[in-house]
Amino acid sequence: MILSIIAVFITFSTFAQQFPNKGLAGTNDPWSKNQLIQPSQLAGLINNPKAAKPLIFNIGVVEDIKGAKNMGAASEKENLERFKKALTKLPKTTPVVVYCGCCPFEKCPNIRPAFKALQSGGFTKAHLLNLPTNIKVDWINKGYPLAK
Repeated sequence: MILSIIAVFITFSTFAQQFPNKGLAGTNDPWSKNQLIQPSQLAGLINNPKAAKPLIFNIGVVEDIKGAKNMGAASEKENLERFKKALTKLPKTTPVVVYCGCCPFEKCPNIRPAFKALQSGGFTKAHLLNLPTNIKVDWINKGYPLAK
């Protein structure tokens, strides 16, 4: 019994070291709190036929939100390059929202490289969809719109 408890503790400690907790909009994250867009806010824009829509990019390996362009996992070089190429065709003032939602923010390998690409591209209206847990909990379970 004691050996089992020790084994679980060692396993958890190793796992925790692999994924340090940076938190939401932490000091090491490339976005600020005001660059996070809440799911309810984005869903409201998508559902309002009169609202101006931002360009939405799925930069992960998750379900597509209604209107999103799927770029694939931004942690993979070819997908990140495809995303950067798509950005070169846009004015720097274009409202852009990126999201992944494969896992909690602090563990996500896709959101940081994609958001850094927006910043280095000079986009002044760049946002990250605030999916702190994952897309299922923070978007799908709330009934927000998905691609058909």
